[in-house]
Amino acid sequence: MKVELRNPNRTLEFKGTMSVVALLNRLELNRESVLVIRDGTLVPGDAMLAHEDHIEIRSVISGGNS
Repeated sequence: MKVELRNPNRTLEFKGTMSVVALLNRLELNRESVLVIRDGTLVPGDAMLAHEDHIEIRSVISGGNS
């Protein structure tokens, strides 16, 4: 699977299938701090990712008015 990470931008490739949780553990990322997107759709943590998937991982950014 092709995984695009943002901030800093980089692309990684992984072979085989794995769960979202396994992918994030492998990348040492916290599930609550990122969004996992497949084909423009948010992916839940218990979903399985296939070797042909194109995944984007973006940091969660929150903010508001003071």
